[in-house]
Amino acid sequence: MTPIRHNGSGGGPDNDAVLDAVRDCVLAVGVRRTTLADVARRAGLSRMTLYRRWPDLRSLVGDLMTREWIAVATAAMPDAAPGTGTRTRIVDGLVAGVEAFRAHPLFRKIVDVDPELLLPYVLDRRGASQEALLGLLGEALREGHADGSVRPGHAERQARTVLLTVQSFTLSLRTMTDEDDAELDSAAFLGELRALLERTLTP
Repeated sequence: MTPIRHNGSGGGPDNDAVLDAVRDCVLAVGVRRTTLADVARRAGLSRMTLYRRWPDLRSLVGDLMTREWIAVATAAMPDAAPGTGTRTRIVDGLVAGVEAFRAHPLFRKIVDVDPELLLPYVLDRRGASQEALLGLLGEALREGHADGSVRPGHAERQARTVLLTVQSFTLSLRTMTDEDDAELDSAAFLGELRALLERTLTP
């Protein structure tokens, strides 16, 4: 969604300001206890102004998650470095991304308080953030095909397979870890994820 900025003549709300407001509300009380009235109050807008852009709180939270998750994923991907193949960048970025997602305050709040919000994107359909991540992954994989660092294959299918893998680590890792055991703690499993991705993508 393209942000709409205040233009001083009654234009639409600044989307980033609204998303910041809903993020603050969700972090404070969770999604189920947040209302559009709460968001409007925190953003300094009327409820009707919000209703013109978002029909309900769920769509507003969906836009918030899309913004936050894409920001995490893009920040985790390292810049290209001389002598570093694309596969290394992809693997480093994905492992760092899983770690960053799991530490993200909004993600942690939703998983702890409102996990049902994530179920449709796990069981039924792809969301906007997943589509965006698939686009980023597909582009990176095609670069890896071109420089020979990634196993040749159908880029979109590879991207979907990789996303399925890292999504499972992001959502379910804590069900498998034992943080009191260095052989079974989060760091050990992230090492396994790195090895899995390397073996999957190496020509």
